[in-house]
Amino acid sequence: MLSARAPLIFLIAGEVSGDLLGGRLMASLRSREPRITFAGVGGERMAEQGLESLFPMSDLAVMGLAEVLPRLPLLLGRMGEAAAAIRRLRPDAVVTIDAPDFAFRVAKRVRGLGIPLIHYVAPTVWAWRPGRARKIARFLDHLLALLPFEPPYFEREGLPCTFVGHPVVEGGAGRGHAARFRAAHGLPEGAPLLCVLPGSRRGEVERLLPVFEAALGRLVPRHPGLRAVVPTVGPVRDRVARAIGDWPVPTVLVEGEEAKFDAMAASTAALAASGTVALELALAGVPAVIAYRMAPLTMALARRLVRVRYVNLVNLMLDRGLVPELLQEDCTPERIEAELERLLIDPEARRAQTEGAAEVARWLGREGQPPADRAAEAVLAAMRRGPRFPARNA
Repeated sequence: MLSARAPLIFLIAGEVSGDLLGGRLMASLRSREPRITFAGVGGERMAEQGLESLFPMSDLAVMGLAEVLPRLPLLLGRMGEAAAAIRRLRPDAVVTIDAPDFAFRVAKRVRGLGIPLIHYVAPTVWAWRPGRARKIARFLDHLLALLPFEPPYFEREGLPCTFVGHPVVEGGAGRGHAARFRAAHGLPEGAPLLCVLPGSRRGEVERLLPVFEAALGRLVPRHPGLRAVVPTVGPVRDRVARAIGDWPVPTVLVEGEEAKFDAMAASTAALAASGTVALELALAGVPAVIAYRMAPLTMALARRLVRVRYVNLVNLMLDRGLVPELLQEDCTPERIEAELERLLIDPEARRAQTEGAAEVARWLGREGQPPADRAAEAVLAAMRRGPRFPARNA
């Protein structure tokens, strides 16, 4: 139940996409309960809503076994800090956002305190490790799902799960201003523009930027007027800025949501790492090529465990390879060049991606109540119900 005092929610986000979810959730919660206060771990978006992060969110932004192992002592220390803060503050709810490897370990440490434990972004049990649904039902009180087909996987294990919609539909994808972007950066109206998005993690940009640079170089002879724009985010901005200084095409670096969506609106096609940004491109109507490389050990494990044919959500939901996916050994300058060339010269290929994306947008909740509002209402309802499990002496 909600307490008589000002409610306190402890949030944990582990990377840029989770920080964006957290910021929107906090704003929506405050609009419904103005007295609410927040503590926890987050980034810039959550700071804008008043969160003073317990430690830098960037400490948690790692992915894959090969990347995690060298930083394991730091991660274990941060888990302990987060759990200790929850025990000390005794919030009215704990909301962890994505980053399940970190979030679930913290949740297990504080289970039994009589605090509702809510996780935002359902693990992809439909893609790999289906047994996780039963395991997390043993300690979570509520789960918020981004995709409409996810709740049954968890509800059959006894874990309440609410489909709230994908946050990408309430962002600016599809509402960018192409003419404003081209005018601001001196780009001729007819010049081909590639939107290049190499990811938001350090390991991603280090692996992908050299490959992307080489692919652009191969396109130049046939597209001498080609330009590029690279939207980036704070944690990797300096690395990206240094890398693109020597690119073979004139390249603009932009930061911020508005500039990113303006860049997408102005682009002829895109080259992107796998992830949420690939879905943003689809909803913005930008035909894209998805390219990605993991550390070899991480990829070897993924191939043994993953049960789906595609990594891009558009392809997954359509159950066909509409958007080219070039992964690991296929992520080469030659393969990327060939797929981008097709998008640059073939209107039919661009149209097919745009039409498929429009269908997916409807499934993800573009129409109706914004996902952040649905999530806020689900969090408040879970707080009123209280925890599923009895409190232990702590």
